[in-house]
This record gives sequence, structure tokens and C-alpha cells, in this order.
Amino acid sequence: MAWNQPGGGGKDPWKSKGSNNPVDDFLSKLKDQLGLGSPNASGASGWLKKGLALLALLLVFNCFKLIDERERGVVLRFGKFDRIMTPGANVKMPWPIESVIVVNATQVQTVEETVNVLTKDENIVDIKFNAQYTISDPRLYLFGYRDDIVASGGQQGSETVRQAAESAVREVVGNNTMDAALFERGQLSVVAKDHLQKSLDMYKTGIKVSQFNLPDARFPDEVSDAFNEALSAQQQKESITNAAKAYASKIVPEARGTASRIKAEAAGYREASIAKATGDSTRFRLLADQYRKAPEVTRKRLYLETMQDVLSKNQKVVSGGNNILYLPVNGQSQPSANPAVNPPAQVIAPAAAVRDSARADTRQSREGGN
Repeated sequence: MAWNQPGGGGKDPWKSKGSNNPVDDFLSKLKDQLGLGSPNASGASGWLKKGLALLALLLVFNCFKLIDERERGVVLRFGKFDRIMTPGANVKMPWPIESVIVVNATQVQTVEETVNVLTKDENIVDIKFNAQYTISDPRLYLFGYRDDIVASGGQQGSETVRQAAESAVREVVGNNTMDAALFERGQLSVVAKDHLQKSLDMYKTGIKVSQFNLPDARFPDEVSDAFNEALSAQQQKESITNAAKAYASKIVPEARGTASRIKAEAAGYREASIAKATGDSTRFRLLADQYRKAPEVTRKRLYLETMQDVLSKNQKVVSGGNNILYLPVNGQSQPSANPAVNPPAQVIAPAAAVRDSARADTRQSREGGN
């Protein structure tokens, strides 16, 4: 006959004579001591014992607190901070002696806002920021400061983070130009994150900023047209500047080369002039010595050399007795009939006659000297 049918003798195959479960043994002993399992327990004393047993169970279970891996427990003893519970099973004194406030320490919370900022070069830019943060110190997070938004049912810390982030963005962007706010937001995000973390640490918020970004920056709608024109002018200016730099890069080396060549030519001309002047001065001294020794001969020789130099560069006719010999000069084969074109020919004595005259003068000067 089955155990759960009438006449089965009340035998339960799942119930053994001796239990190995310590919890069941403890509850059975507690019932026996309080008289809850006795059929004679009745009346006021029975209800009192039941109440005391229930209270004892509540106190026993209230002394244990299980904390999740993502959470931290802040223990208050008579309303004053006592300690931090770590993840796992923790023991505490029963309420109202100790109470526990559970805080999610690993949850990433986000604050987003668009801020109207005045840049260093007096331009207005709308910058959007995104701040992500976690709880680093549960005690400071709960008791280090007070967030006004909590009174209206908001998240603790969100309003403080938002205000501190706005202040950091205004400070960082306000110290930079409009171009940096539009095209260098990555660097500005790093600096703004440092400023934000310092502000939160100063306020004792117990919050750690994990990410801070400036995803968007644009002009206000009221002045977008004017800023677009300004940007176009700025781009045109940069284009002209780049073209001028390219032209300068091409011209400057050429100018430097020309200057170097002119300097070299000037230096050569200087050396040549100095050498020529030195040679002329030496020649003049030698002529002066010769003139002191034979003045007449020196004068005659200088005259002949001068005439030779002058006549060699001009048209001339050489006459020897009755014969006149025309010597073409500068590519002309015959003298022109126009006297205005061809100046009067110069007639000089033959070279032999000149030499004889010079020799006679030399002999006379020597005889006169003797």
C-alpha cells in the first residue's frame, strides 16, 4: 500500500528518523524549548511563547546582511557612520542598533548637457559635454556633501557633477580660441576632465570621473550665418597666407643666391682694383725714379706711349714722304667722302723717323750731362 494512501501507516519515505541538517535540528530544539511543538501549549502563555520565538527568529536573521559584488554597504550605528561592508555575507548588530545603506559602486552614471561658452577671442560657441562617473567612496558619496536634486527625487551626485562639469568646460574653453573649441576638442576634453575631477575631490563627493567627452561644438543659431562668413574669410586668409609662404620659399633662395653672387663679384672687383692701384703706384714710383735720372727722355717716352695708345684706338692715315697709306680701322675698308662721318685724318711721321728723333734726343741729353 502506498505511503500517502489511507492505511499506509503514515510512513513518509522522505522523512528519516535521524536528520543530518543542523538548521532543522536547531529549529526543532527551539520549538521544543518554547513549547511550540507541544500539544499542551495553549492560552496566553502559548501565544507569548510564539511571539518571543518569532522575535528571536527576526533578530537572528537581521544580524546577517548579504552584499552583492557590485554593491557596498555603509553601516550606521545609532545613525553614525561605523564601517563599509564588502561583497559577501556580513554580520551586524540587529536593528535599530545598526542599519545598512546599500550603494551600487560599479554602476556607470552619465550626465549630458550643452553649455553656451565665450571663447578667448570673444566668440560664442555651444559645446555639448558627456560625463560618465562611478562611486569611489560610498561614505563621502552619502555624507560628504548634499545634492539639492535628491530632495526632488533625483539621483544623488548628478546635479553636482553637472554643475562642476559646466564650470570646467567654461574655464577650459574660455581660455582657448574658437578654432581650438571647434577642431581641438580632444585635447580640451582631457584638460576639462582633470579640472572636473579636482573640483569633485575638493567638494568631497566620493565620485570618480571615468570618461569625459566634448562630442559636439557649434555656433548658436542666431549668429550661424555671420560665423559662416567669418569662417570663409578665415579660410581665404589661410589660403592667401599659404600661397605667400610658398612664393617666399621660392623667391628667398633665389634672392640669397643673387646676393651671394653680387657679393662675390664685388669682392673680386675690390681685389682687382686694389691690385691695379698697387701696380699703378709701383709703376709711378719707377717712372718717377727714371724721370729724376733722365727727365727729357722720360717725357718723350711717355709722350710716345700716350700717342701710341690713343692712335691705336682711332682711325688714322700714315704718311711717309709723298706716299699716303690708309689703314682701315673698325672694319671700314675705305674712308667716307662725308667729312661729318669721317673726321679729319691724323698725319704722323713714320715710325723710323720717330725712333731716330728719340735717339738723337737721348744722345744730346747724355752729352749735355757730360
